[in-house]
Amino acid sequence: MRKALTYAAAVVATVTLATGCDSGGSDQAAPAPSVASTAPASAPTSAPPSATEPTPTTSATPSPSTPAPKKLKVGTKGDQVVALQQRLTDLGYWNGKADGSFGSVTQQAVFALQKAAGLGRDGVVGPKTQKALDRGVRPKAKSSSGSVIEISLNRQLLMVVKDGTVSQVFNTSTGSMEHYEQNGSTFLADTPSGKFRVSRQIDGWRKAPLGLLWRPKYFNGGIAVHGANSVPPYPASHGCARLSISAMNYLWSSDQIPIKTRVWVY
Repeated sequence: MRKALTYAAAVVATVTLATGCDSGGSDQAAPAPSVASTAPASAPTSAPPSATEPTPTTSATPSPSTPAPKKLKVGTKGDQVVALQQRLTDLGYWNGKADGSFGSVTQQAVFALQKAAGLGRDGVVGPKTQKALDRGVRPKAKSSSGSVIEISLNRQLLMVVKDGTVSQVFNTSTGSMEHYEQNGSTFLADTPSGKFRVSRQIDGWRKAPLGLLWRPKYFNGGIAVHGANSVPPYPASHGCARLSISAMNYLWSSDQIPIKTRVWVY
């Protein structure tokens, strides 16, 4: 649920309408982002038994047990990851090519699935997320005709919709609903709801006053769908709808959001 402004914050705020991620400035190229990977921590080893601990005189035969299903997360590789990636693609959660390596692109798709299923957003495929995969959980569209980009603020999902059917789903991060200062004024990091159209775009990096925007598609003043180095599974932007760099590249190369595309934010 989006946070409402307190009375005190409303008094302090000198401007209540968000300017979005881009309120002006010049275009400037920037180096491509680097993706850092963190190696999983090794499991701790158990301490040796105490010297005074009694030694059993007879050996007991351990009873057979079923091993717990393996959790899939960033860094995991193998056939199970291939199956996961293919299942996500079948359900419409974009995650690139099924290459058997669980990286940041696959994690973004898992975030999206967990959001659609109402689960905790940790990006790890455990028992609950696996059940959502098995059930075939997919979000539903609100529009009924034409090509529409739907952005759900509550679920933090961006969906490509064709004639009322969701064809692809992406993890997104929209306005944080926090206040920020710029040029001596206070703004609200809000992504306003409503029906809009893509009016302009930049094929490259946009160095805006509030940060870097990769290949932005503007639909409401300075508010755009754009690629970003950081796309957490919660609202964190100044008002734009962030996608991963890879997802934004895909949307450009497949021409999914051309100029005049309808954008419905709700």
